[in-house]
Amino acid sequence: MADFTYKLGADGVAIITWDVPDKSMNVLSMQGWAELDACIDQLLADAGAKGGVITSGKADFAGGMDLNIIAKMKEAAGNNPAKGVFEGLMQIHGILRKIERAGMDPKTNKGGKPIVAALPGTALGIGLEIPLACHRIIAANNPKAKIGFPEIQVGIFPGAGGTTRLSRKLGLMASSPFLLEAKLLDPTRAAAAGIIDEVADDPVAAARAWVLAATDADILKPWDAKGFKMPGGAPYHPAGFMTFVGASAMVHANTNGVYPAAQAMLAAAYEGALVPFDTAIRIEARHFTSILCNPTSSAMIRSLFINKTALEKGAVRPAGIGDESVKKLGVLGAGMMGAGIAYVAANAGIEVVLIDAEQASAERGKAHAAGILDKGMQRKKVTAEKKEQVLARILPTTDYAALAGCDLVIEAVFEDPGVKAEVTAKAEAVIGKGAVFATNTSTLPITSLAKASSRPDDFIGIHFFSPVDKMALVEIIKGKGTGDRAVAKALDFVRQIRKTPIVVNDARFFYANRCIIPYINEGVMMVAEGVNPALIEHAAQQLGLPVGPLQLNDETSIDLGVKIAKATRAAMGADYPDSAARADEVLFKLYELGRLGRKSGAGYYDYDDKGKRRQLWPGLAEHWPQAAEQPDFAEVKNRLVMVQTLEAVRAFEQGVLTDIREGDVGAILGWGYLPWSGGPFSWLDMIGAAKAVELCDSLEAAHGARFKAPALLRELAEKGEGFYTRFAPAAAA
Repeated sequence: MADFTYKLGADGVAIITWDVPDKSMNVLSMQGWAELDACIDQLLADAGAKGGVITSGKADFAGGMDLNIIAKMKEAAGNNPAKGVFEGLMQIHGILRKIERAGMDPKTNKGGKPIVAALPGTALGIGLEIPLACHRIIAANNPKAKIGFPEIQVGIFPGAGGTTRLSRKLGLMASSPFLLEAKLLDPTRAAAAGIIDEVADDPVAAARAWVLAATDADILKPWDAKGFKMPGGAPYHPAGFMTFVGASAMVHANTNGVYPAAQAMLAAAYEGALVPFDTAIRIEARHFTSILCNPTSSAMIRSLFINKTALEKGAVRPAGIGDESVKKLGVLGAGMMGAGIAYVAANAGIEVVLIDAEQASAERGKAHAAGILDKGMQRKKVTAEKKEQVLARILPTTDYAALAGCDLVIEAVFEDPGVKAEVTAKAEAVIGKGAVFATNTSTLPITSLAKASSRPDDFIGIHFFSPVDKMALVEIIKGKGTGDRAVAKALDFVRQIRKTPIVVNDARFFYANRCIIPYINEGVMMVAEGVNPALIEHAAQQLGLPVGPLQLNDETSIDLGVKIAKATRAAMGADYPDSAARADEVLFKLYELGRLGRKSGAGYYDYDDKGKRRQLWPGLAEHWPQAAEQPDFAEVKNRLVMVQTLEAVRAFEQGVLTDIREGDVGAILGWGYLPWSGGPFSWLDMIGAAKAVELCDSLEAAHGARFKAPALLRELAEKGEGFYTRFAPAAAA
């Protein structure tokens, strides 16, 4: 079956339908491009065709590039993959340019056939780049549809003419939120922004009517007309110059120079604005080629698109177990975490029983959901009807009997084994035999907590990150007695609430916190050593981390850090690391001073009355004087990145992680590990195991055993291998 089909109507309007067989969305392969090209040739050659409409055979006109195209382009050129990619991109540009010019006379710009894109639903990526080459874009009045370019989020940019066409259609200033920030809009707002041209109840009918009424002037793109001027001003115009200066500053501020795709996209737009359109798309193709051949882009695509999608579709789900979707959920504890879990479940259509010791507390938990929905209504993303439906699914109560019929119960009470054991027993006395019980904990061992359960096979850890409604990652933890059905249930639930799961084995701090805590401790330890706190924070930012270790400690709260440190010290005894003990000196002192982080308005930073971060607390230098000689900036960066990276390797080496895809995706979504790198295992492959071992040896000699290269990393270095070449499933390699 064909991906694109051509059918000429009795009115002379040809309908070109994009409908990839056996796919839920349209993916554009090499075959698809060839078929689209053939359909356009048929339209232009067909004497009975007055024009055409390109539409989708699916409810969502969601289109993405088949990434195998890039691999085939590289292979086609042998030892010069960049040449293959560039030539392949120019073939794609040729097809889109054929649509745009539509057979018109190159001298008079007349005689072309109008071509309209009719979008029944979502149009993203290539699903928008094809319409932008058409003469008009008409979308269905579908408020759930999304229109835009999300490419920058996975390390690339719109490289099939999207950057050049949108910046010329709207101007760089107006197009920057969609190109540089991946802002997506519903059809009505997309039309108001000028991305599309019209919203209609029946976009195909509206497109037919427009085709039949279109004139030569209607189908001539502004940039092909004589005297075209860039909206907002070209780079050599005073207004345009300031726009590009501002955009360049914004890109640098947002990327710290570690996201090459954003810089390449801005360069393509800037350079393209100085030349005619056909030259501009060649420039765009050259910049896009450089990004597609950049290891950063490849790593981001692999982790944030391929691996993330695979995990969301159940790549690590136990085989042979049927659907375990949750019908009714019980949540024990209506604090911020429990209330957040209740909201995301109810928002996904699941009936929720929210239990707390006091009815007023349970009601406040439901009110938390109402507050989130109210904010959505203010942004016009939630209707009053939707709010009412979601809230109707949450039953706040103190009565455990209400848990009857729940097939999954998640406790989110205090991090106290005694309290957790008590609510576990109460819930298990009510829920049915087949129900799964999950504990939401960030530090307590699942195997130990399962001792309070009469059904350890159906006992599992589900670790949400705060705030639950915003954080995309959910860490599923298997205790020693956890059965496969409980794992399947947890994975199916995470899929229902539209989050990304990773599955790890039980161990102290599991995976995410195991890596986050050493990162925070390393920054705190440097404060104790006399390193300038600003140097520490800026080093983290230059790595591409979302927040520095000191700010992160403030956000997670100093008192929580003290509690974790005391519990860990008690559990480990003489094995408690000296490095952690040095960090504790700072942590405990801040706790004594009542500087508990953002929530108290004072921590490593000072805050204003509204909780806005102002500056690093000057008192840090009084308690921990800064050394006269500060360390090299590169060394500070290496300490911060390696201390968390090595924990990821140890987690994999020790079997806490069983799939490096989960290690990479979990690191990026869980604590913002260098998104540009694709995650810790991708980063190590990028720099090479040998270079990583060299860094370890240097840092170990200067700062201690926490930087000792794991045996697995040293082995890979000796054999010249990488994590993805040895351990990745074939689809992710």
